[in-house]
Amino acid sequence: MTPRRAIPAVGKLLDALGESDLPRPVVTWVVRQYLAELRADDEVPALEEIVSALRIRVAQLARSRLQPIINGTGIILHTNFGRAPLGQAAVRAIGAIAANYNNLEYDLASGSRGRRGASLESSLALLCQSEAATVVNNCASALVLIVSHLTRTKPEVIISRGELVQIGGGFRIGEIIGASGARLREVGATNKTTLDDYAGAIGSETGFILRVHQSNFFMSGFADAPPIEEIARLARARRVPFVADLGNGAVVPPGKLPLLKGEPTPAETLKQGAALVCFSADKLFGGPQAGIIAGKKTLVAVLKRDPLFRALRCDKLVFAALQATVDAHLRQAWEEIPAIHLLRVSLDNLRARGEQFVRRMADLPLQIRLVEASGEMGGGTLPRAAISSIALELTGQSVSPAELAKRLRHGEPPVIGYILREKFRLDLRTIFPEQDEIVAESLRKCLTNPG
Repeated sequence: MTPRRAIPAVGKLLDALGESDLPRPVVTWVVRQYLAELRADDEVPALEEIVSALRIRVAQLARSRLQPIINGTGIILHTNFGRAPLGQAAVRAIGAIAANYNNLEYDLASGSRGRRGASLESSLALLCQSEAATVVNNCASALVLIVSHLTRTKPEVIISRGELVQIGGGFRIGEIIGASGARLREVGATNKTTLDDYAGAIGSETGFILRVHQSNFFMSGFADAPPIEEIARLARARRVPFVADLGNGAVVPPGKLPLLKGEPTPAETLKQGAALVCFSADKLFGGPQAGIIAGKKTLVAVLKRDPLFRALRCDKLVFAALQATVDAHLRQAWEEIPAIHLLRVSLDNLRARGEQFVRRMADLPLQIRLVEASGEMGGGTLPRAAISSIALELTGQSVSPAELAKRLRHGEPPVIGYILREKFRLDLRTIFPEQDEIVAESLRKCLTNPG
């Protein structure tokens, strides 16, 4: 029998695999892909080996699908984990809108077509203390829209060399601007830019001046840049728009959250003279992925009329979650916004939870001790901020830290921690209190039933 003829039929393998959480067409695709690989080999494994290999592939594919995880890394806005978790009000709003028809573009008062996102935009303008505001699908999109429109007839964007940052996924501000069809006019040096640098670069080709907040890195030592007020004054005098990309989306007053001291807010940046600001909704703002643009009414209006705006606009579910998040900010109900609430949890609270956890796990073949830890905000925000926390340091009697991490990662739901100095840790700041019992049960399972 030739190797090709020894390859089992697709139907036979599907029967051998049995039921799966994946749709049958997906499992069939996995089988066909694997059989195509076998046809290129010289030898065909036994049926049992083929079925075993397929089970692994199907399981890997199932686990790659979007699912909740428990974050024990101490990184609050973990980009790999979807950044900001949403508050309960936002979750309820998404559920209500998703399950029903809604008035997305319908005016209930007149019974005619309404303006999409009108209420949300009004709330955002109020929160940002701006003349107007609007929303697109992320902050990079907001910048693309602004660049595309403001450089249509004047193609140059003036930016300091010290602000040509690289954001997540390897994307760079300069490349984003270039992809919009504009030209960069770099001014100053990497570490030092003066007002005269900006003034000397303004010309007939200048579309606008861009200031990019260094949200994911910092410079110290012999470094300087002119205050926003001075750039704004220059821009007004030369009749050139001044735009600030704030990135982080910090709107909580630093007095209410000292960790945000020094972070520019949309309201203060506009007050200092920026014509437009843009920022992310899923970072320090604590909402769903979106890019918020706020500023002069005339500029926001022309951006919304740009044909590109339709390609970048958000859907009803983002509107629902974002409205709930904005409402919480307006009420100063920051305990309803998880990304902000997690920052405000006291060390005493975390320590008490940890002590209870240690008592609960006393019967396991595991040494658990509470240790002081240092978390991060993450998400390309607050690069200098070390967030004090409490972590569980776990040492298995017969399991390595890497194996313990793997077993927890493969659980349902997956529990993700980190290894430091050859010890496995779970940071309690990013584990919600209602997840403590789930984590305990996951630990119990992976130590008493490794399979």
